[in-house]
Order: sequence, then structure tokens, then C-alpha cells
Amino acid sequence: MKSEFERINPKFVERYEKIDDSKEFWEFMARPLRFSFRVNTLKASVKDVVESLSDRFEIEPVPWCKEGFFCDREVGGTIEHQIGVIFSQEASSMIPAVALNPKPNMLVLDMCASPGGKTTQIAQYMLNEGCIVANDVKFDRINILVSNVQRCGVTIARITMKDGRFFKRFRDTFDRVLIDAPCSNVGMIRKNYRYLKMWSLKEVYSLSRLQKDLILAGYRALKPGGVMVYSTCTLDPLENEEVIDYLLRNTDARLERIDLPVKRTEPITEFEGRRFDEEVKKCLRIHPQDNDTEGFFIAKIVKPY
Repeated sequence: MKSEFERINPKFVERYEKIDDSKEFWEFMARPLRFSFRVNTLKASVKDVVESLSDRFEIEPVPWCKEGFFCDREVGGTIEHQIGVIFSQEASSMIPAVALNPKPNMLVLDMCASPGGKTTQIAQYMLNEGCIVANDVKFDRINILVSNVQRCGVTIARITMKDGRFFKRFRDTFDRVLIDAPCSNVGMIRKNYRYLKMWSLKEVYSLSRLQKDLILAGYRALKPGGVMVYSTCTLDPLENEEVIDYLLRNTDARLERIDLPVKRTEPITEFEGRRFDEEVKKCLRIHPQDNDTEGFFIAKIVKPY
């Protein structure tokens, strides 16, 4: 399995041999990603939707998200998806909104919101009551975000087009902040090998710098007592544990362990001569072989009063 990755991008293999060189990792990275979706409870009940789809699909619950389901094939062409009753969403990407635990009438910042899967998930947990500032940085991404928000019946989103670092000026403002940061997308290689071809170590270093700026901006905008979730769909420590370590060293932030029924890989506390704060062990690192999903990383951060 590894030989195919070496043929396409040998630098990627050289890097990931240091992160997870298990046989299982390379086997699952080469497998097609399982299909999954989330029921949009703003428009229908989980029970009714599952009953309707069970006649056409083989469905299995996602253990860590009560509205999430694995299925045997793509649901994007169904009428349910077209009218926003369900949202085609990768199962591990449902975790950040669950960990964020937003409540009705909160003010929430979704800093890197497009295409809107997590924005719409947050809105349903808020029962469409309160306000979500759903932000992204590029016009084409905003178009996709607007389309999905409208299709899912979300009425509490206020969509902005800003560099995420802009929000550092809103000190102590938001009850919840989600930063699903731009990353090297290694978790998405199972969807499309173009992400493997595009991967470069130079981009990892560049993204790590941006991610550190974004997480500091998000933390500054978070109210004391509020919760911020940082997530990526990649596995490089420079984009994950190092970013969290940077936040811990430069603020009074503290981490909370994410207690969900999900199999996990031990977070990395030392990499290429870098030693990270032991608190990063509370982060959730998911490799493809753990739950047969995308690779993912999630940290739950609390701002003390």
C-alpha cells in the first residue's frame, strides 16, 4: 500500500513514516472513505428520516453524533439532501460541533465556516435561536456557504467575508468559537488522491504559522468562561499539537478532554526535537484506522474567568 503513496508523493511518505508508519495506517489511507450524513433536525426528526432512508440505504449510527449515520453509498442525489433534510458530512467532522456544545441564544463565531457542514450542525443544536457569525475568506467559498445555510433552513447565521485574524479586535465577545482551520487536508486523501499530489512540507510550515495566528485571534474573541474548539482534517503535529502548545504558552487557556465514544490515537508530545506541553494529551487525535474515517484532530479549549 505504501508503495503507491511513494510513487505519487515520496516526500509525503517520508514525512508520515515519522507520524504513523503502522501497516494499518497505510492500508486505511488507501481505502475509499465511508459515506456518511447528518440529519438536519431543524427540518425533520432523526426517526422519520432514518425510516424513510432505510428503504433505500444500509444505515449505521455514528457512535459520537446522535444525528449522524454511515451509509452504503452517497446520499447527495437524494431529495432529502436537496431540500436540506440531511447533510452529506464526513463522520469525524461531526465531532467539533458536538465538542463545542453550543446552546440556544448564544453568540457563536464559526471562523472558517465554508462549506457549512459545521455551521448548520451548530444551528440545529442552537434550535435556530441566537446568532452564528459564519465567516470565510474567499468569495467562491462564501457562495457555497450561503447555499448550504439557506438549503438547511438556518435563519440565525450572519455571513461575513474576512480574514479570520480580523476577529481579534472583538475581545471577550463570543460564547463559543469554532476554528476548523485551513490545513494540509491529509484526512481527505481517502476521498481524492489529488490531496496527496498537492501535499508539500513547505505548505505545512506556512499553514502552521497561519493556524497559530487564527487560534490566538479566536481565543482573544472568546468570552471568559467560553469554549473554543480547534480542529483540522490533517495529522501533522506542526498543524495540531504545536498550534495548541503555542496557545497554551502564550495565553491562560486550558484544555478539556473530549469525552466521546470514539477510538483515538495518543496525541504526540514530542516531534523532530520539539517538546509540547503535556496538556496536549487531552486533545483528540484520530487516525484513519481508528474508526475507519478521515484523519482528524480536535482540541477543546476553555477560557478561564
